[in-house]
Amino acid sequence: MFLLLPFDSLVVNLLGISITVLFTLLLVFIIVPAIFGVSFGIRKVYMKTLLKIFQWATLRIERGAKEKNHPLYKPYVNGIIAKEPTSLEEEIKEIRRSGSGKALETPEFELSDIFYFCRKGIETIMDDEVTKRFSAEELESWNLLSRTNYNFQYISLRLTVLWGLGVLIRYCFLLPLRIALAFTGISLLVTGTTVVGYLPNGRCKEFLSKHVHLMCYRICVRALTAIITYHDRENRPRNGGICVANHTSPIDVIILASDGYYAMVGQIHGGLMGVIQRAMVKACPHVWFERSEVKDRHLVARRLTEHVQDKSKLPILIFPEGTCINNTSVMMFKKGSFEIGATVYPVAIKYDPQFGDAFWNSSKYGMVTYLLRMMTSWAIVCSVWYLPPMTRQPEEDAVQFANRVKSAIARQGGLVDLLWDGGLKREKVKDTFKEEQQKLYSKMIVGNHEDRSRS
Repeated sequence: MFLLLPFDSLVVNLLGISITVLFTLLLVFIIVPAIFGVSFGIRKVYMKTLLKIFQWATLRIERGAKEKNHPLYKPYVNGIIAKEPTSLEEEIKEIRRSGSGKALETPEFELSDIFYFCRKGIETIMDDEVTKRFSAEELESWNLLSRTNYNFQYISLRLTVLWGLGVLIRYCFLLPLRIALAFTGISLLVTGTTVVGYLPNGRCKEFLSKHVHLMCYRICVRALTAIITYHDRENRPRNGGICVANHTSPIDVIILASDGYYAMVGQIHGGLMGVIQRAMVKACPHVWFERSEVKDRHLVARRLTEHVQDKSKLPILIFPEGTCINNTSVMMFKKGSFEIGATVYPVAIKYDPQFGDAFWNSSKYGMVTYLLRMMTSWAIVCSVWYLPPMTRQPEEDAVQFANRVKSAIARQGGLVDLLWDGGLKREKVKDTFKEEQQKLYSKMIVGNHEDRSRS
């Protein structure tokens, strides 16, 4: 037993040296650069190396699939039905012309009109614009994270060994490193904001709070090996305004807050998130709501209005979609943020799923599982565009203003602009959607009849 003591002592010493070296490397190459907002370019070299490996793996898979004569990719990606942008009236007119030959001006109901609604219903079932926005975007290449191709088969031993090596690197090296960085960032955020919160209000407190937030968020960004490209920084949100962005993931907050200083808006949580919220609000005027208050739209609007009316307060960061979308489209913006009358600063965020899918499918994965998937991805790569500020025009209502901002974000980010409510992710279609189609059809019939009577 005593003969093993020198060996045990050697193992302990080696372990201590390893931990010291690891912490020193983290401090020198990640934490300190994050504090000052600089980068040594290691992540970009890492990304370029991954791209070369992905390209080689994809070519090898395509060659193997061709040799075995089996399809590799799905025959469609964005849709399976070609839909023409025509109105209800035009389509029913075409159906009547090709069927009974009667004109649309006929005020009576035609049985052939049913075919329009039947076809629309079948199209929606076959090619649902809403449901497919809440599933991960399929890749047309293998990123060594999973076999994302629907018909992937065994190709070669070298590819299998490469995939196994990738698993070891991601789970045995990157995951522990990222967990350590995330723990460091969150700990510093809670500690730093708590200490700053005891300082008297003034420029010193505001200066320290800003840099504590930026420092901690930048460390958390590095915990995800996030490679972010910011465009048009001269349009970054200013005090007294509202920053609105499309929503793909909870890490959207970290992506934006690592480049700017924002007041967050959200519901009060318990557990670790509650500890973080209570610490943050001591140093910065974030807007947190109780669960019962969130349902009171007028109370929320009043609190936000009071915040933006004070031009010395930070811009509010809001995601008007209210839920995460898979970064292929932008869905309906809730109008509440656009009723306040403040200047709106639109931001478009576009992720590159080739290195890791940032979309959070909350119906399928819990927060812990999602974060594990993020931390075992190769990297999170995205582009952020700051758009010019927008204000509500005199002739616009809140809904029109929200749609105009949404269209600008979709156009800049290369996303599909959809009118559907993201709440359909968990809820059934509202009766108002059905009633709207009924009203359009009845107005077409009754309206034509009334016009004919007047003539």
